Amino acid sequence: MVIFVRVVFAAIGAVLGYSGALLVHNSGAMAEFIDKSYVVGLFIFVGFLVGLAVGPAVGRGLGTGSKKLTRTLLKIPTHELLGGVLGLVSGWIVALVISIPLLKIPYVGDYLPIILGIVLGYLGFVVGLRRTDELTHGFSRSRRSLLNSSTASKATAKILDTSVIIDGRISDITKSGFLEGDLIVPGFVLEELQHIADSSDVLKRNRGRRGLDILNKIQKEPYANVRIVEEDYGDISEVDTKLVKLAKDMGGKVVTNDYNLNKVCELHGVAVLNINELANSVKPVVLPGEELKVHVIKDGKEQGQGVGYLDDGTMIVVDGGRRFIGQTVAVLVTSVLQTAAGRMIFAKPKAMERAL
Repeated sequence: MVIFVRVVFAAIGAVLGYSGALLVHNSGAMAEFIDKSYVVGLFIFVGFLVGLAVGPAVGRGLGTGSKKLTRTLLKIPTHELLGGVLGLVSGWIVALVISIPLLKIPYVGDYLPIILGIVLGYLGFVVGLRRTDELTHGFSRSRRSLLNSSTASKATAKILDTSVIIDGRISDITKSGFLEGDLIVPGFVLEELQHIADSSDVLKRNRGRRGLDILNKIQKEPYANVRIVEEDYGDISEVDTKLVKLAKDMGGKVVTNDYNLNKVCELHGVAVLNINELANSVKPVVLPGEELKVHVIKDGKEQGQGVGYLDDGTMIVVDGGRRFIGQTVAVLVTSVLQTAAGRMIFAKPKAMERAL
């Protein structure tokens, strides 16, 4: 193997020596003093000796390098390796285009394409290797956006009001795929959010900024198609009335968690998607006579009542539960009241039922 490497590098050295001899002689620098055959023979001999000497060292280096390169390539995921190959080919194409006008440069023009091919090919391989995930993610996002756009064109537009944006749950609901079509944010709703975010009241300011953050988050996600509509009604001052008017003009649905706006839309015959109603509809069903564990935390409105809450936030009014404040008690459900504003459960202590 060592002899083979020596022979190969000696041959390469001889060829390079021959090329160098022709370059030197054709330049005319020593053409008048030294015979061409002598120059060619000398350069071939020197190149042969240099190749013979450095061949083993270079061969060992190439062998070690090839082993390390093989181990490294085997550790690279297939999709990243494909990205690197595409980058390498792209780099070679760019090098080819750039090197065409450079071929006319004397002496070095023949070697520039090789140098550019090595440099740009390496850069293309590295960039393709490291940016594969971003390209894949971008392609996936574009594909999802196209699918969402085609679906959105067939679905009814959903007009968001201020309360539902500040609430924040609209982001998770949209992400889950339950809302189809464009999400419309009227310009006057955006202005109201900005006014709230600039309020001197700390609580209002935080709510307004939260709403703007939620809106910004939804806009950046591929699962939602958010459109800002600058349609305004100068003769109308109330934002809720403007929402109803816009929904009628667009034939869309108002998305809200405002109980009063819900009623106004119903009076005007505008379809409403109430986030609170959605949340209540997915809560576990509680039937009269069912036993629950509840932690009573405060007094109720009526005498002797105690109030507690389930894990999902549902209020439980416990008749005769005032004396159990601060305790966790077993109760029996007596009735369930369902409204657009939420669900209320009425119950009585199980101990009281046994006493009866």
